[in-house]
Amino acid sequence: VSASQNFKTKEARGNFVFEKLKTNAQADQKNILKALKNSKAFYKSFFIINAIQVKGDYSLLRKLAKLSEVKQLTDNSPIQFEEPVSTNYSNLRGPTAIEWGIDMIDAEEVWALGFNGQNVTVGGQDTGYDWTHPALSQKYRGNGMNIDHNYNWHDAIHEINANAQDSINPCGLDSPFPCDDHNHGTHTMGTMVGEDGDNQIGVAPGANWIACRNMERGNGTPVTYIECFEWFMAPTDLNNENPDVSKAPHVIANSWSCPVSEGCDSTNWDIMETVVQNLKASGVVVVVSAGNSGSQGCGSVSTPSAIFEASFSVGATAQNDKIAGFSSRGPVTVNGTGIRKPDVSAPGVAVRSCVRDSSYATYSGTSMAGPHTAGLVALMISANPGLAGQVEVIEDIIELTAVPKTDTVDCGGISSLDIPNNIYGYGRINALAAVNEALNFSNTINNEPANVSVNIFPNPTSCLLYTSDAADE
Repeated sequence: VSASQNFKTKEARGNFVFEKLKTNAQADQKNILKALKNSKAFYKSFFIINAIQVKGDYSLLRKLAKLSEVKQLTDNSPIQFEEPVSTNYSNLRGPTAIEWGIDMIDAEEVWALGFNGQNVTVGGQDTGYDWTHPALSQKYRGNGMNIDHNYNWHDAIHEINANAQDSINPCGLDSPFPCDDHNHGTHTMGTMVGEDGDNQIGVAPGANWIACRNMERGNGTPVTYIECFEWFMAPTDLNNENPDVSKAPHVIANSWSCPVSEGCDSTNWDIMETVVQNLKASGVVVVVSAGNSGSQGCGSVSTPSAIFEASFSVGATAQNDKIAGFSSRGPVTVNGTGIRKPDVSAPGVAVRSCVRDSSYATYSGTSMAGPHTAGLVALMISANPGLAGQVEVIEDIIELTAVPKTDTVDCGGISSLDIPNNIYGYGRINALAAVNEALNFSNTINNEPANVSVNIFPNPTSCLLYTSDAADE
């Protein structure tokens, strides 16, 4: 699907990738699906990755393994997500002040320019979302003239997870409306778009949101994550039918991880990575929290999807504008790639946001940093709609306008005094600088080259050259 870069608009990119993957999956899976139907086995076909979820006994698996179209069979192991680091703090900002993370990245100065995320859709896949929360209800895309959850909500939880301690989920299964069975998802969405009177908790309060539940009380599987990724490429109605690429979000936040100890390993990393690559190719920015294993030192960015080159991975900073002790460091060694991570860092310590039942709470973790960055993407696109679908350009701007940050510890053969490094990436995000640079980007919706703009960065460590896709020569 690499040819998607030849399309100028987000919807054109999305349609190309969707049709290409759908056609490919239908052709390759035809005989396998026929065999599964004859066996009367449970199955679910995916297109975002050429794969099929199957439930069956050993004899069925042996039969499938002999089919020439089948490359690999891998277990769909249950996964428990990483809880926030801590929830108790004495220095809460409270409802009468803009939260410190928003202030730190200068988001309120972007609002003053007239850009607050308007006309942008953010997505989240997490433990679910309390769409009735006062800070979120008016931002939910399904809450318009009439309440409509079609294309705005998907529940990938169809059964109780094997890691669950009981069979009673407060949201039930296949919920027809947004519901959070944990609190974590509601908190992350609040940091992206939340606002309720003086509760200024969201980076992009003018944006709207859609969502997918990928965990059952904090427990997911590779399949539940893949199902949500696929839904974001082409959201469907509540019957999981009639996919519509035009209703895809501009950016999604992923505040979860899938460690080796809980199901994700070398047997399925390539599957998860391809999923991320394909969604990114369709024009959706994939923001991923880097992880909370910083106490393990260098090489602690070690879980999907943060370890993938295509993921925009985010570390966490504290109120003193330094890296949080728990924030995972690069390079990525677990899969042998050695790539530098994180890409950038953002506020992630003592972040106050909304939780279920109209309440608020303060959490710490890279789960809180990722949503700050997703909110920044919304601000950039609201300032310059021509950036929609231009994933690489958006990521480049965020990196090159970040506040450079250094450390005293070197990781992966890269000095922590270099920018980027394996502690902060390119640095702590700066919304005002990113939006000002975003305003300089010009895109065309035809086959003519995009306009060229030149900007001088102070003490540059690299040069960013925008070219049109058609101007290879």
